[in-house]
Amino acid sequence: MTSIVRRLTVIIDIDKGVRMLTEVHVPDDVTAALSLMASGAKVMAGGTGLMPWLNDHASPPTELVCLRRVGLGTVQVSGTTARLGAATTLSQVERDASLGVLWPVVRSIASVPVRNLATVGGNLFARQPHGDLAVALIALGARVSVADQTGTREVSVEDLVAGEASVGLVTDVAFELPAPGDFKYVKAARRRFNSASIVTVAATITVTEGVVTRIVVGLGGVGPRAQRAKAVEAALLGEPLTAATVQAAAEAGLGEIAPMDDAYASAWYRTRVFPVHLRRALLGH
Repeated sequence: MTSIVRRLTVIIDIDKGVRMLTEVHVPDDVTAALSLMASGAKVMAGGTGLMPWLNDHASPPTELVCLRRVGLGTVQVSGTTARLGAATTLSQVERDASLGVLWPVVRSIASVPVRNLATVGGNLFARQPHGDLAVALIALGARVSVADQTGTREVSVEDLVAGEASVGLVTDVAFELPAPGDFKYVKAARRRFNSASIVTVAATITVTEGVVTRIVVGLGGVGPRAQRAKAVEAALLGEPLTAATVQAAAEAGLGEIAPMDDAYASAWYRTRVFPVHLRRALLGH
């Protein structure tokens, strides 16, 4: 077990001149990373979410664990199953021909320089109204492998982002590639690119003989975290997919969202446009 240690002086508060000497460990494998995490070190993948978090905390951690050399940056597609290493960057996803289902998602996130750093695993923990990939992965029924010092377990992305699963080190994300046309994604933002979400809707939906036989819906921008819209799903399952049924589903979904005011949109506005973007995602207009 080897690990490079780098020392950095990080400015936490420029006005007060507060500085923190931080050790950045660069382990070679997951076992070494877990050992460092057990001693209190904070995980860093791309750093696009972590660095703002560090600046927001008066007492940030004194040690970081960089996952750059751990070997979690791979993409594997076997049959209809895709498995993405947690340290896979969003740009890697965007360039992979087998992951076309996720291209609209990753291209709607931030800018190219950010996507070159931001990772699949890190996006699962992004604070709303960011974290659009997590919304899509919820809709795809994705599951993550989580390692700790007792072993590895598998949990759903839905449970992970809801805080219903204890977290160790997320090592990969796996999901079944949907049939062509079954995955839907719409993100409403102030700009077409490089903007946080106002409302994000992702769905995997199967319609058989005019009736919805399977549906999983993920939402972003309408609560403190990415979430699954179970009331929307229940309202549509077994029903024809029409403007009327989608409107009824949107009304049911209003009871399970909790939008917040921020610099991008008000809670009132998000609530008003949620039905519009649900319809656009599911019906295409």
